[in-house]
Amino acid sequence: MKKHVLMLVFGALCAAHVAGADTLKIGFNAPLTGFAAADGKSALTGAELAVEQINAAGGVNGKQLELIVYDDQASPKEAVPVANRLIEQDKVNIGISGSYSGATRAAAGVYQAAGVPYISAYAVHPDITRSGDYVFRTSFVGEVQGRAGAKLIGDMLAKKRVVLITLKNDFGKSLAAGFREAAGQFGVNIVNEYEYSIKDRQFGPIVAKVKSDNPEAIYASGYFFTAGPLVSQLRSAGIDVPVIGQEGYDSQKFIEIAGAAAEGTIITTSLDRDSNAGETRDFIREFEKKAGYKVDMVAASGHTAVKVAAAALAKATSGKALRDAVAATRLVASTGEISFNDLGEVRKDVQVQVVKNAAWHHHSTISDAKLLAPPMK
Repeated sequence: MKKHVLMLVFGALCAAHVAGADTLKIGFNAPLTGFAAADGKSALTGAELAVEQINAAGGVNGKQLELIVYDDQASPKEAVPVANRLIEQDKVNIGISGSYSGATRAAAGVYQAAGVPYISAYAVHPDITRSGDYVFRTSFVGEVQGRAGAKLIGDMLAKKRVVLITLKNDFGKSLAAGFREAAGQFGVNIVNEYEYSIKDRQFGPIVAKVKSDNPEAIYASGYFFTAGPLVSQLRSAGIDVPVIGQEGYDSQKFIEIAGAAAEGTIITTSLDRDSNAGETRDFIREFEKKAGYKVDMVAASGHTAVKVAAAALAKATSGKALRDAVAATRLVASTGEISFNDLGEVRKDVQVQVVKNAAWHHHSTISDAKLLAPPMK
């Protein structure tokens, strides 16, 4: 294990002095260093907040939660030894991924083989839950968000000529696949598709081609650190059609990077900043107080995953009984009403956010149960 791997144990101070049998352990892998560290930090802070809130309320059946955290750098090569250490050395009851799809897919197989339940907080690749029946996801599979994007553009915005700009990784490819699947249903014509690498920050050739294509809208996958430069360069080139993104944009950092060009950008995501739901409003207030910066989707997803884990741990603490408890969980979280299908995929509405006055705000909600139905196998 490399020296940069960190282990942080959270919970009530007294929990550090009691035997492991008196605590319930949640393993948590997240990118705390490297290119995805900002997302890792937010996911971890959201998870910490949930643990603090649950422990302050008396814990789970009188037992305190411990959050045991390692840095996976969003790397499959790091995620596998992290998962093994959490299971074999730390003896966690349940695991949560606060990481990206590659790392989550790699760790999922380890948890499945060990018979320890594992929850993906926000990674989107469809093969994560296909690792087996001990693996669950509390955010949308990529294809679902892609289909929602097609409805948003073709139906709700009434734009038909669309260019896809696709990030060449698990995240981008699964989103594009879902978009292509539903495009025809909403009369969307995909004029062209251009791919880029996660390392790219200069998009001149793609921008020139998009300008020549003259689309009515752009569906562009990416994370805040790629989407910020991309949207800025599209606007600088005079391309003023709607840009539709996804949860990877869902950070105040996207707005900081893109600047004035961020205005009007629309995304599909899990978090509604303007929600009237008490659970969501309370989470946003407490997260921003704890973190010292504006909330984002990955923070809400980390918080939600811990809430699901705690609800299941209240019914069982290990093995198949705990797996079955996760599968049967139904609760209201900061990201909406959570329940799972037989594949361990979440069923919930898609939130649509738009940048107004340098902040994310409610645009609409997509509630089409048939369109948003996650895969069953």
